[in-house]
Amino acid sequence: MFWSQSKDNIWIVGHRGVRALLPENTLISFQKAIDLGLNGIETDIHMTTDGQLVLHHDDTLERTTDGSGKIENYSYAELRQLDAGIKFSPEYAGQRIPRLEELLERIADPSFFLNVEMKDYRPEALDRTIKTLEKYGFHDRYVIACFHGDVTTLAHEKYGVKTQGFPLQMVKEAREDTESHYYSVGIGMEMLTGELVESYYRKGIDPWCWCPDTREEVSAAIASGITLMTVNDPGPALEMLRKEN
Repeated sequence: MFWSQSKDNIWIVGHRGVRALLPENTLISFQKAIDLGLNGIETDIHMTTDGQLVLHHDDTLERTTDGSGKIENYSYAELRQLDAGIKFSPEYAGQRIPRLEELLERIADPSFFLNVEMKDYRPEALDRTIKTLEKYGFHDRYVIACFHGDVTTLAHEKYGVKTQGFPLQMVKEAREDTESHYYSVGIGMEMLTGELVESYYRKGIDPWCWCPDTREEVSAAIASGITLMTVNDPGPALEMLRKEN
């Protein structure tokens, strides 16, 4: 069974690749996560003016590229002119904002997992994302994550896919039944407690956390009872979980 994560088999997922080590949401960052043997990758989806699905976290371009303005106002060809590595370090100049397909083409391991967070809330973006994942054979090895309750609800109700939501106080358009559409919930380290984790187990929701990047944080995450951790720096998690196993 693919969904084998548990308290005794905690998955390690790279946040935007391995963003503490390499420029986030770039192909070299994703490849490093694959090469390190992580269980999966978390990434973020925006849709361009010409309907392409690109991997980028922020709504705007300034923090991670040499561009400016909102990503939704760019075509794919325009985005490809921007440098997505130089802000991290001049050593990585020349990295580009990739399309979702470019990531999927790199993943050969049939057990590799993707956590795909929708930053674009439009139904068309969700539809194209799910169809692309299915086209590349991912089927039962991805979740759709979002901070907008309508998106996780639509993903679950219309497409029948697994979703990852967040504690309701963090969710836009949270409704009474929003959590009923969650397969899993992402809990930030600042909120993570054993009591909160247990409360989600009681609801039938798998508790995951982000982002334990020190030995102390990884230890706290393990002790809380989570089944998956999304990390910026995979070193401490790999060291401690391999030691446990």
